Amino acid sequence: MFKIGDILMLEPKYPSQKEKFNCMVVEMGTGCVYTDFPINLETGKIAFLMDGTHLNVTFSNEEQAVYVFDSEVLGKVKGRITRMQLLLPEAEAFVKIQRRQYRQYVRLHVTLDTAVHPEHSEFTPFRALTEDISAGGASIRLLKGTNIQSVSQLYLWMALTLKSGEIHYLRLKSKVIRVTEKEHGNMLLHVQFLEPTKNDVQTLMRFIFEKQVDLKKKGLYV
Repeated sequence: MFKIGDILMLEPKYPSQKEKFNCMVVEMGTGCVYTDFPINLETGKIAFLMDGTHLNVTFSNEEQAVYVFDSEVLGKVKGRITRMQLLLPEAEAFVKIQRRQYRQYVRLHVTLDTAVHPEHSEFTPFRALTEDISAGGASIRLLKGTNIQSVSQLYLWMALTLKSGEIHYLRLKSKVIRVTEKEHGNMLLHVQFLEPTKNDVQTLMRFIFEKQVDLKKKGLYV
């Protein structure tokens, strides 16, 4: 149903406060799955879930279908990289949910070089920088005088480099949500990605996840 490198969303079933976490699958086992330590979506901090914690786990498969299943933290496994072990039930226990319920992505403030292309030929392609990005959309910095308010859809082209050294080239069809004014007459273009592929979503979530970890280590993400 999922594979190494996929992102899982974890939600404790009996929390003292409502929390959600993201983690990445690093190894598959028999009746279990191993992940790195999760990151709290609200605070960006690494979380250490107690053994026996009951979880709702959400993920998206290759066909972009979204599933949820019940799991439990079985323990921690030490090694070159300490991993968290989660219970993996039989596939019959997985419940398919509506994709619109799976849109709460963490947003990261990060500057990325991106190329903005028209859907048809409404404007000349140009380069810009992101203000922030999530797996569901982005905000793009526009220079004063850029006029694309009448455009409803466009494409963002960007290259994301992961910690493994892999470079992923994304071409994301996007819907223009709004344009807001920034300081000195500059503007922010807010877009929503229109049905990104499973691989695009996984790449974006993995990139954001890795950036959060790096920033947290540097004391720049709280």
